Amino acid sequence: MGFTRKLAIRNYIVEGLLLLASLLILLPVLIMIFGSFKTSAEVLDFSIKLPEKWMFSNYVRVFEEGGLARSFWNSVLITGVSSIINIAASSAASFILARRETKLANSLYMFFFMGLIAPMSTITTIRIVQALGFYGSITSVILIYASLNTAFSVFLYSGFIKTIPKALDEVAFLEGASVLGVFFRIVTPLILPVNATVAIMVFMSVWNDITIPLYFLTDSSTWTMPLSIYNFYGKYSREWNLIFANLVLTSLPVFILYLFGQKYIVSGLTAGAVKG
Repeated sequence: MGFTRKLAIRNYIVEGLLLLASLLILLPVLIMIFGSFKTSAEVLDFSIKLPEKWMFSNYVRVFEEGGLARSFWNSVLITGVSSIINIAASSAASFILARRETKLANSLYMFFFMGLIAPMSTITTIRIVQALGFYGSITSVILIYASLNTAFSVFLYSGFIKTIPKALDEVAFLEGASVLGVFFRIVTPLILPVNATVAIMVFMSVWNDITIPLYFLTDSSTWTMPLSIYNFYGKYSREWNLIFANLVLTSLPVFILYLFGQKYIVSGLTAGAVKG
């Protein structure tokens, strides 16, 4: 048996094992999806069997009784605004850090990079937010999410901007452009792939998070969709079909976004990390 054939057989074996592993990962997802269409008694077997009768009314009941319309709007508001702030601030900061080769710029870059390692101190953050007068508001959660994802965003933006030739900046300066003009007219159109990557990554991390809203949102009317699951489970802990329906509705936006945006994630990560 030749080396090429052995390598092909090994690749088939590895692919088969990975396929089995993916099926194991999909098993809980299928239990959740099928269970969301079952009755409260039928769902208790937690199996992947198809429902005897598809109960679409479960979703209607969850949407009405769980207040998901308000929670959905809160999630969209928090996720969208924090993503915009993060993209604007991180890209602008990365442009300066990538273009200025000074000790201060290098120190600031390492300061941002430490954000990928250092964990968030919840108690300290609560004290700061209380001192600023934002505690319990959506504004506090938006600012916290925007800052928490800054380190990762700066890492990607800096790596990509360093690959943009400085000659473009110099030509623009010779023609009378300002620093802001160079950033918005030259750099911004070139970093669109990274913008898409950062937007998708921030969206997924913010949408799925439950800890920050739990600690910083004191009014249930401002809760996000993942946090509504926590509240919904307390009311309907015995009706797993409704809980599964709530989980499906909460995870559906992230699934759709990732399904259509995965190519931007791969291209953006490659451009911002490998090239940098």
